[in-house]
Amino acid sequence: MTTVQESAAVRYGIWVACPVAGAAAAWGLTLAAGWITTLKWFPFQGIFETVSEIPQPWVTLGALVVGAVAGFVLALVWASEMMSVEVSTGRVTLRKDDKTFDFGRDQVESAFADGKQLVLLSPSGAELAREASDLSRARLEQAFVEQGYRWRHSDPFATEFRMWVEHAPDLPSDVNALFTARRKAISKYENEEAAELAREIRKRGVAVRDEKKRQYYRCER
Repeated sequence: MTTVQESAAVRYGIWVACPVAGAAAAWGLTLAAGWITTLKWFPFQGIFETVSEIPQPWVTLGALVVGAVAGFVLALVWASEMMSVEVSTGRVTLRKDDKTFDFGRDQVESAFADGKQLVLLSPSGAELAREASDLSRARLEQAFVEQGYRWRHSDPFATEFRMWVEHAPDLPSDVNALFTARRKAISKYENEEAAELAREIRKRGVAVRDEKKRQYYRCER
């Protein structure tokens, strides 16, 4: 079995680096608060005026705590978007944000990378999975090829995608409703919600991909 995942330095380092960076950034803002209040064009003047009036050491302590918490939240988001891919001769398993997507060897006809998304195709051409990650394209290709899977260098069905518009006539009403909900999630940068809705759309036999916040789809064979 071959496992592709982020390096240990990234997986564990974010829990230290992000809080430290957040604390340092917040502390730097408190040091600059007085100067920022002289820049009348700068937004959030009320906040910086309040910060500049808080006595030491409370302003520094507060900034370090708030910054560290913000950094920790960033680390949580980052960790939730990390994915590991386990490829063996018998199956492919994707693990992401406490979710596991498992596919038998006979279910996976091929795999390819579409930008930062790993896509698995079934023998019928249906998309089994389309999951985003920062994993190396070269490492993914090597893992699949080593275990005997077909690796494609592009989407063989790319020309079949069309831009989704509300109430698309060739889609069932429930699928259109999912696309509408997903559009709202994308506009609010709710990435996990958008990903979950895409999975629901795929279950209904429709592939979905994004380009600059626009949704594209193809009805699968």
